[in-house]
Parts: sequence; structure tokens; C-alpha cells
Amino acid sequence: MATGAHETSVKRGVRIEIISIVWMVIEAAVAIGSGIVAHALSLMAFGADSMIELVAGGILLWRLAMEARGASLARVKKAENVSSWVVGIALLALAVYIVVVSIVKLVAHQGAETSFIGIGLAIASGLIMPYLSRAKKRIGSEIGSQALRADGSCSIVCAYMAWIVLAGVVLTALLGWWWIDAIAALGLVYYVVKEGWEAVQEARGKEDTCGCGC
Repeated sequence: MATGAHETSVKRGVRIEIISIVWMVIEAAVAIGSGIVAHALSLMAFGADSMIELVAGGILLWRLAMEARGASLARVKKAENVSSWVVGIALLALAVYIVVVSIVKLVAHQGAETSFIGIGLAIASGLIMPYLSRAKKRIGSEIGSQALRADGSCSIVCAYMAWIVLAGVVLTALLGWWWIDAIAALGLVYYVVKEGWEAVQEARGKEDTCGCGC
């Protein structure tokens, strides 16, 4: 790719990452807030995952911004490695939390209340994240950034998680199934663990990991 075209793609990568970070902030705040109000574990877990993705996105934005300015990537590579360890361990810890709390809620017969805000958020995320995923993977291929392509995989996983959460909150609203929130939360564990494991593998220098499950 010509230098001018490469620089243009890097700048587009910066813009798409900024859009992604802004949405992650909204997603995390709304999911956690509505999850607390409705006592919905699946929504709170979804919001926590969004916060972790926000940290990873911030590091990636810094890396892209530095490349856009023509700076050396040596320090950025080290920062990405540290970020991968932090994100990976945090996601694995989140998975343990989801499993423990889900079991407690099932044993105690504790269900979630209806959350129409959560339903709206899940629908929005399910529509927005596939678009962001395609854009990140395309731009990542153009500039040769495995990190950006992996972040695109994280975005599509976020869409999968949104639809799982949506199924849970809709069934709670329509049928009043007290146990569905805990089951939906457990349904997120596979994706959370996969994201965490991919991040840890990347931190260990496993270059062929696809990141976040796709």
C-alpha cells in the first residue's frame, strides 16, 4: 500500500476507534446502571465486559494515534503487551464472578426485574457492533494491524453477547421466568473466557491468536 493511502487508513482507524470507545462508554454506563436497578446479572456482566473492552480500545487508540503521527511503535508494543495481560486476567476474573453469582441466584431463586432500558441497549449494541467489527477488520487488513483486526473480533463478540442479554431480558419481561437472567449470564461465560484466553495468549506472544473469539 502506498504511504499516502496507508496514512489515510491509519487515520480512519483512529476515527473508528474513537467511535467505538464513545459507544463503549455509553454501553457500559447504561448496562451497569440498568442492571443494578433491575438486579439483572446478565446486564451488569455485559457492562463490565464493555468497561474492559474500553480499556483495550484506549490502548489501541493510543497505538494508532502514535502511528498516525509517525512515531516509533516500540513503546506502544510494550504497552499493548501489558494491556493484554490486564485485560485477559480481568476477563477471566469476570467469568469466575459470573459463574459464582449465577449459582447463588439460582439457589436463592432470585430473579431480575423487567428492564426496558436494557432491552433497548441490547438491540442497539446488536446492530452497531457488527458495523464497527467490519470497519475495524477492513482497516486492520489495510494497515497490517493484527491488534485492530482482533479488536474487530471483540466487537462482533460484543454483538453476540448483546443478543444473549436481549433474549434474557425479553423472556423475563414477557414470561416472568425468574431463572432466565442467571442462565443468560452463564451464556456469556463462554465468550468472556474466550476473550480473556485470547488476550493472555497475545500477551504471551502467540501471534496467531485471533483475539476475542472469531
